[in-house]
Parts: sequence; C-alpha cells; structure tokens
Amino acid sequence: MSGQSHEKDDRWTAVDRYSFPHLHPSSPTTSPSPSILEHALAASEEAGLPDIAVSPSQGKYLQLTARLARAKNILEVGTLGGYSTIWLATSTPNVKVTSVEVDAHHAEVARANIKNAGLEDRVEVRVGPGIEVLPRLVTEIEEGSRQRFQFVFIDADKENNWNYVDIAIGMCEPGACIIVDNVVQKGRLAKESDDPRIAGARRVVENIGKEDRLDGIVVQTVGEKSYDGFLLVIVK
Repeated sequence: MSGQSHEKDDRWTAVDRYSFPHLHPSSPTTSPSPSILEHALAASEEAGLPDIAVSPSQGKYLQLTARLARAKNILEVGTLGGYSTIWLATSTPNVKVTSVEVDAHHAEVARANIKNAGLEDRVEVRVGPGIEVLPRLVTEIEEGSRQRFQFVFIDADKENNWNYVDIAIGMCEPGACIIVDNVVQKGRLAKESDDPRIAGARRVVENIGKEDRLDGIVVQTVGEKSYDGFLLVIVK
C-alpha cells in the first residue's frame, strides 16, 4: 500500500516464536492442534489467499477472550481461510460460530479447513458482503430463529468497521465483547488520512466514543504481524 511503512523488529517475532509453542504445545489435549493450524495456513497459501490471517498468538488471544466472555454464539466478519474461525470455534466445546465472507473462493477454502479441523458442526460460513449479510442475521434474531451473540470479531473491509459494529450492537447480549482488528495501522490511526482504511479505523474509534451503548479502548500490539492493534469494546 502506497505510503505504508513496514515496521518490524526481530525481537517482536522472536518473543512470539518463543512463547507460543510453550503456551500452546503439541499434545493430545491441545485444541486446536498445531498441526490443524499449520494445515489451515498451508492450504490457504496453496489456494492463493493473501497472507493476512491473524498470527498464532493473536489467534489464541481471540480464543481465550471468547472463553472469558463465556461465548456460546460468536459472530465473525471476515473468514478468509478460516484460521481465526478455527481458534474461535475451539474456545468451548459447545460454541457456535457464524462467519461472514465476501469472497466465495475464500469461503470454500475456509470450509475445507474447518472440516479438516473437525469443526463443521460448530461453524456456519455465510457468503456475501458483510453489509448485506449482517442485516439478514438481525432479522433471524428478531424472528427467533437465531440466538444473540456474546462475542464478535470484525476483520474485514476497514471502510465498513463502524457499520459492522453499529449493526452488531443490536445482535449482542449486554456484556458482549466486540473486537475490531487492525485499527492502529502502524500508528497511522493518529493522523487524518485520505486512505479509506485509516478513515474507517478513525471513524469506528470516534463513533464508539460517542456511543452510550458501548465502552472501548484501543490496544496497540507488536509481534509477527508487525506493529498494529485492535479495538476492544464491551456492549453495555
């Protein structure tokens, strides 16, 4: 992307690569298993998907946060190859994940990765633009055919960050957690920009600050995925 810096530091990557195998070891009780995760990444790469999935440490953070939220129903906006979906679908044994993906090819790869992980009974992948699919989910909740969500992970087109949050609020239980990924953008969040991704990140931060139904904070991160951060939000 034009004008985008790529701040990386060997120390950040080294910490991720040291700590993750210790905290998520290869053992019969580890879920998801490292081999399943590696398969999902390899299959996504082979299928030509972009290398923009969360890192292993970020994936486990999502899993643990969903567990802390006691999430039984999770909404994910942006499936890609299903890597983060697999993390979310293993947060508890009875969790259900609804994941929305705009690209039919990505969704096909994700479904195969999810099936390989043995999680097809826990995950539903909906294909279509999030801005069109989410209102249909709202209708299903209003009609009583779908339960409300306790956890939402948004990692899709950044221009619609706020639109996704705004729609998701009405589908969440009080106390639900919403995470919006990639809002820091290597520090560019702090400056006005013509880049629609940055504008979308700034809009969601500013609008959440004005929204009485929400409380949130930006958490900056470093690691294998360079310097970025996410927006952590609680629905009141």
